Amino acid sequence: AITTAADGTCTAKLTSVGGGQLSHRNIAINGAMTVAQRGSSGNIGAFIVDRFPVFGTGHDEIPTQAQVDVAAGTTPYSLGFRKALKVTNGNQTGGAGASDRLFTQTKLEAQDIANSGWNYTDPNSFITLSYWVKSSVAQNFYGDIRTFDGTAQGYCFETGTLTADTWTKIVKKIPGNSNLQFDNDNDSGITIVFGIYHGTDYTDSGRNLNQWAAYSGSSRMPDNTTTWYTTNDATFEYTGVQLEVGNTATSFEHRSFGDELMRCMRYYETNNYTTFAKNTDGSITSYWSTITSNDSSTLVVSTGIVYKVGKRASPTVTLYNPSNTTTANRVNAQGTERTVTATYGGPNALTRIYVSGASSGNYVTYNWEASAEL
Repeated sequence: AITTAADGTCTAKLTSVGGGQLSHRNIAINGAMTVAQRGSSGNIGAFIVDRFPVFGTGHDEIPTQAQVDVAAGTTPYSLGFRKALKVTNGNQTGGAGASDRLFTQTKLEAQDIANSGWNYTDPNSFITLSYWVKSSVAQNFYGDIRTFDGTAQGYCFETGTLTADTWTKIVKKIPGNSNLQFDNDNDSGITIVFGIYHGTDYTDSGRNLNQWAAYSGSSRMPDNTTTWYTTNDATFEYTGVQLEVGNTATSFEHRSFGDELMRCMRYYETNNYTTFAKNTDGSITSYWSTITSNDSSTLVVSTGIVYKVGKRASPTVTLYNPSNTTTANRVNAQGTERTVTATYGGPNALTRIYVSGASSGNYVTYNWEASAEL
């Protein structure tokens, strides 16, 4: 609120936003779909856009996913959105099977919900989910939210019938519930699923919308419309995902690319090229790595990955020969692929890399990736 005094001075009073804080409102990470460390396109079943993997089962032709540009002149573009996650359907010649499904999702750590300020056991306390969505097919879509701690709970919602090829903003105000539990740890706390299609193995015609209930894998949401799924090359896009404490969907909290990248690196980090050499005197020359040990008697070269961001938990580390990225956990040593091992030293420590058989005066090169996804 702004008050103007008789002498022309103004006094501004800041108030809370819908029950939440003014900054750091968005609990979701990479909601504007700006970060895509693994590449810009590929099949479903993995991450393309960080923190928002696309999964599915039972497809006759595998759908694809891509990080795409938001077109100029659209409402999301005018609000500062430049990227979206796009899913393109395959040709499902067998129709919509009971066990078929296709969806995108994002997972949040339990501690991020526990410490968010949401009084989640109180039905009069709310979090609000908002996002922009566009479908090439005009129909209604369902989403669901699942918790993990204590007795798992589920909450499902709908978009309402979307107009084909038109961006629509979805807002869902979600109340607390006495059955909700979020432990103060780094394990999965909540999953938000943006459904595209779920077959009847996962749905229930009697499932109630907009209320919490004990989670059931066979009753995640009401029965789905099949039109999108049975349309070859149908598309589904979304961006601007925001989850915030309070009963109001505020303007999207745009964060810098660097800020969002660092948040994503807590779960996944990669390096395109690392090399080090074992010299004839037994010393190590290292480039972009830190040497932690050198055992010249057994000719084992040891180096380490120093992460830009500490990982959520002990990551799965995969190393690749730069000239053969399809072969995991092998590197190029003196022109020969050699098996490597990786030992993680803790969330804020390095991962030690051991390469056997690296002779004096020669080198080792490798690419690496470390994943601590929920």
